[in-house]
Amino acid sequence: MGLYPAIEPYDQGMLDVGDGNHVYWETSGNPHGKPAVVLHGGPGSRTSPNLRRYFDPDAYRIVLLDQRGAGRSLPRASDHDTDMSVNTTAHLMSDLERLRAHLCIERWLVWGVSWGSVLGLRYAQTHPGVVSELVLTGVATGSDAEVALLTRGLGKIFPEAHERFLAVLPTGERDGNPAAAYNRLLESPDAEVRARAARAWTDWETATIPAPPGSVARFEDPEFRMGFARTVTHYWGNDHFLGDGNDEGVVLRDAHRLKGIPGTLVQGSLDFGNLLGIVWRLHHAWPDSELVIVDEAGHDAGEVGDEALLAATDKYARAGARTEA
Repeated sequence: MGLYPAIEPYDQGMLDVGDGNHVYWETSGNPHGKPAVVLHGGPGSRTSPNLRRYFDPDAYRIVLLDQRGAGRSLPRASDHDTDMSVNTTAHLMSDLERLRAHLCIERWLVWGVSWGSVLGLRYAQTHPGVVSELVLTGVATGSDAEVALLTRGLGKIFPEAHERFLAVLPTGERDGNPAAAYNRLLESPDAEVRARAARAWTDWETATIPAPPGSVARFEDPEFRMGFARTVTHYWGNDHFLGDGNDEGVVLRDAHRLKGIPGTLVQGSLDFGNLLGIVWRLHHAWPDSELVIVDEAGHDAGEVGDEALLAATDKYARAGARTEA
């Protein structure tokens, strides 16, 4: 049936969230509809107008935002002077709570993609009373095992690209945590070192995670490339600031905290994250979840995945209408 027609925001702004940060937000759809917030990927990507189209605009009040340092939010992570110490998972969840209060929303559906699924899951685990449902795709949980797979394990599948990926690192740092080592390069006072590291990091990402052409093209923008690489490595090199310290990860460990929150997980069968069985384990540890596997699809579940995501938001819109009635 395709996504809903393109729409424009009816309101938008920059929210002061503290620490010198201002987060871009917008609302579209029905001002009196069921609230839903969209969490983009990365960390360090940005929201997209296309994400509004996963929701019936007559049924939903759709909230989009650019997370700290990303997109239109200020200051940008691409600016070397931006303080990344105040860009952590805890800060992003606090920002969501400030935005929810600013918009006078009691509870909202949380829709997340890739990193947005990690953030959405942890937000729901720590703020269960404000999350009505979860709709997640390209599911991840932010565990050390997932980072190790994406930065080291895939080297056996993409050996040539991985050799180029490691070649940028100092010889003594090629056997440790590549994300942390790259982050040190991206914090270098030397602009050429930072630029070379950002290019190498995004080259590795595009070599291993097939994505729509528009997603790849954004890496040709030096500013976006720098902000994205700096933010991803900042999170991946620091256990996603989840304070866990083991391979399995705190999100999967705390899956029981999602009890009572309905959720839909839409996952491509060829998503490399499936090599660890993460989404299966999450689904079985979360009885209120529904898992939709899309055959022959990767991290982006494609058109069939879009249909499953639309079916989920339509279902939850109807559920919300029955509740209000």
